[in-house]
Amino acid sequence: MTFVQVIDYETTRFDEMNALIDRWAEQASGRRTVTHTLIGRDRDSRTHFVDLVEFPSYEDAMRNSQLPETDRMFQEMTALCEGMPKFMNLDVVRDEHLNKLVASRMFDEIAAKGDLSAIEECYTAGYVDHEMMQEEGRGDGRDGVARTVGMWRDAFGSMAFDLTRQIAEGNCVTTLWNWKGTHSGEFMGVAPTGEECSMSGCTTFRFEDGQIAEGWWYFDAPALMKQMGMAPGPG
Repeated sequence: MTFVQVIDYETTRFDEMNALIDRWAEQASGRRTVTHTLIGRDRDSRTHFVDLVEFPSYEDAMRNSQLPETDRMFQEMTALCEGMPKFMNLDVVRDEHLNKLVASRMFDEIAAKGDLSAIEECYTAGYVDHEMMQEEGRGDGRDGVARTVGMWRDAFGSMAFDLTRQIAEGNCVTTLWNWKGTHSGEFMGVAPTGEECSMSGCTTFRFEDGQIAEGWWYFDAPALMKQMGMAPGPG
């Protein structure tokens, strides 16, 4: 279970605190178990800070606290604070990145199931698309998304996506996926072969106000072309 330690403190020497954290991260490299840190400053009290430090588990946090570098950092940290820092230990019981849910809807509902009505909910009107197998601008906007999805579904029928991993950072979500479809319609000028095709790929979406505003698609186009007889095999 993911574990988060919350550290609440007051300091007038945040630049020194920031440098201390950087120094600890470098000195404990290869042994620290921290996976994510976030520092927030209170807008109503500019000397009040809260650190959120994430670990894969409570046990990992305990191993991290036993590092000599961590003990030294704590001693130096308290010297920079106005009073003793306050600690809160949290077991994470729900961890949900809402932009991930929207990205998943694109693959599951729009692309795989062909529910084009969901495009207006998931995409901004000014969506910009970067896709390697169609001309620039053709996939832009909600109409462009519908056009692109229609092109692929016309060629490969009911497609299936297996989302193997999603990574969210800031306003972007990257999804690694495996895809399957049966070549039952013309695609890129190639008549249907009836072959079941598959490929892997990676998509990064940038979000604005909870909707997809820009997308980058990277996938194994040579493998797909080979399966349709468009390119010779290696050797």
